Amino acid sequence: MILSIPTLDIAATLFFALAIIHTFLVKFIHKMADRFSKKSFLRTVLHLLSEVEVVFGFWALVFIIFFSFHSGLSLSMSYLTSRNMTEPAFVFVIMTICASKPILECGNLLIEFFSRLLPLKKSLSFFISALIIGPILGSFITEPAAMTITALVLLERFYLKPISIQLKYAIIGLLFVNISIGGTLTPYAAPPVLMVARVWNWDLTFMLSQFGWKAFLAVVISTLTLSYKFKKELMSLSWEKTSTAKIKMPLWIYFVHLLILILTVISSHEPAKFFALFILFLAVFRFTTQYQDQLRWQQGLMVGFFLAGLVALGGPQRWWLEPILVELQSWTLYLGAIALTAITDNAALTYLGSQVPHLSDSSKYALVAGSVVGGGLTVIANAPNPAGYGILNLSFGKNGISAWSLFKAALWPTFISALCFWFL
Repeated sequence: MILSIPTLDIAATLFFALAIIHTFLVKFIHKMADRFSKKSFLRTVLHLLSEVEVVFGFWALVFIIFFSFHSGLSLSMSYLTSRNMTEPAFVFVIMTICASKPILECGNLLIEFFSRLLPLKKSLSFFISALIIGPILGSFITEPAAMTITALVLLERFYLKPISIQLKYAIIGLLFVNISIGGTLTPYAAPPVLMVARVWNWDLTFMLSQFGWKAFLAVVISTLTLSYKFKKELMSLSWEKTSTAKIKMPLWIYFVHLLILILTVISSHEPAKFFALFILFLAVFRFTTQYQDQLRWQQGLMVGFFLAGLVALGGPQRWWLEPILVELQSWTLYLGAIALTAITDNAALTYLGSQVPHLSDSSKYALVAGSVVGGGLTVIANAPNPAGYGILNLSFGKNGISAWSLFKAALWPTFISALCFWFL
């Protein structure tokens, strides 16, 4: 019996909903796992299922198994190969490259340079610079790359220090929102913009005039207000220089890594090219190991798995998303996009919007603006979020990041962004 398209859509939506519920239960699942002995197989499985990066990949696998039993293995494999997995593959590659020591040091130096221009105490000025420059950098090196660099810098400079849990959540909430809107200065860096830029002919001039300056203003306002709220705690942090390497890194290594990064970003839509560059990166890494830290590839792989699951489950959601997009007026579409982004990937949302004919210009703006504004509310809202989650998760203690606490922490910068994108 061949599975009908309506049944497939309903099944995919059911598994998609289960995946969303699962993301809010990972903390509980982790606690359940600890009740079993360390050698228990069930403990291992539950610990695996308590990782947010595993959630959508797991439910996508369940969906494909379900599909196979009802329609046959060949049809399920045909469906799977019809999905565009370029973005998950690119995120894995770009995260691994950006986690290398030369790239991290370049990002850190850039943030350090701008922090010196602020007449404030070092810890406070660096905090402001990191959460403004890092996200805006996403418009040029892509959001996944900016998320990786900024999260690793924040981990080293703040999360590894004795800061309060309130500040930890405030930082990650602000980081997720700023990254989501910070990539809108250009038409190629933010996944939700990338999905519609060619279809709707949105070029660099359009993005800067309609989105970019509003995004920059929102990033600055949100960062400054949060900095003021936690000013005393931030200024009380000890601020010693980070340890320097025993062997000074030659300048050519920085140059080669930056060149590979730039070429990888340019080739972000061509898997054959960016994987060839990735192989080149691995070769360079292998022959410069004396200057490098350990290669961080595991987290990129996990995030890629997360996004692949999201792609596999996200496409069939069109049957319920499209009627909503068509019926709503501009301002209700704007608010609706913010809300929907919290429970689905914003790139998937804008992609579906690009498939809807006869959307007005105001509706197009409302859809994309709402999608990027709501991109920090949950881990699944924006493609780079799992990268930041994976890097910072262990800093939140044994149970990791709470989905509800993250949502609350992101509300204020989301509110500021929503005002800037709609009223300016």
